Amino acid sequence: MTENLTVVVRVLGAIFFGFLGLYSGLALAEGDSGLTRVLFLVATPAGFILFGTLATPFLIIAPLKRLQEWSNTIPPLQLVLGTIGLLAGFLLGALATPFLITLPGVGAWVAPFVVSFLFGLIGVVVMIGREEEFAGFLSRYLPGVARSNDGHPREIIVDTSVIIDGRIADVAMTGFLQGTLIVPRFILDELRHVADSHETLRRNRGRRGLDMLNRLQKEAPIPVRISEEDFPDARDADAKLIRLASKLKAPILTNDYNLNRIAELEDVKVLNINDLANAVKVVILPGEEMAVRIIQEGREVGQGVGFLDDGTMVVVEGGHRYLNEQLDVIVTRILQTVAGRMIFAQPKGAA
Repeated sequence: MTENLTVVVRVLGAIFFGFLGLYSGLALAEGDSGLTRVLFLVATPAGFILFGTLATPFLIIAPLKRLQEWSNTIPPLQLVLGTIGLLAGFLLGALATPFLITLPGVGAWVAPFVVSFLFGLIGVVVMIGREEEFAGFLSRYLPGVARSNDGHPREIIVDTSVIIDGRIADVAMTGFLQGTLIVPRFILDELRHVADSHETLRRNRGRRGLDMLNRLQKEAPIPVRISEEDFPDARDADAKLIRLASKLKAPILTNDYNLNRIAELEDVKVLNINDLANAVKVVILPGEEMAVRIIQEGREVGQGVGFLDDGTMVVVEGGHRYLNEQLDVIVTRILQTVAGRMIFAQPKGAA
């Protein structure tokens, strides 16, 4: 698509500058005759056509790409309201123009531009200032549009750790995540750097992250967008993530403990996959029965250790005798630690 656009722009540029070259050649050749006139009429348009063919993509496509990148950082509702306010301001300025052109001297042509600019600026400020009211109005009539608490269409910024972790793909497939997942370009570059590592474990983690991201883009029911926004002056990827989240007013999806703490200090909302995993674990109370397979001995004498499907460790007193066996147990107590939840139990029927 970009290559086709470049070809079209080059052709249009060649035509436009070719006409400029033709008129310039006619102006330069006026009063001349013979070979000099032919040179002006041929060489000047040819030079302008060459210039238009080569320079037009740089004069048009590059600024348009920067404009697109800049517009992607603005919430859509702000963009729409700002445009409406600008047009309304220019309309008021146009209505005032017949009265302004009667001013004496240079004021007749300066005043309309100044007044239109001021009205346009005021329109943008007023409309964006009422953004929350418009968002609330739209949310009542468009309940299907996912919005955050401040009225913006919901965007969630994704961290490297949560992509490598992989659980984000399964969570996204369930439909619990609403909005758009934003993957910054600097996070994608970091992921590729990890995937190219000389360390086998690190390289495998990076490749797993790229596979998860590819799966999200192809299969997830929510859109995934690559953001080109960058902050070269930021010291690391975490600082860039926090800057981007503050700018977009979007939460960061991560399972990085340090990033979580720093984001809280910066008043940036964090969605932690580990917190979600802990929240959806099955609630187990002392006295309940369950079946667990004893796979290893515990730290204390006579203990056996097994694991539930969600990874929760179950320590069974007297369970060492049932190593590699399925055992019915009764929960005696539950211990919540920094590393997660531990369940202590004893074999069913034990005294």
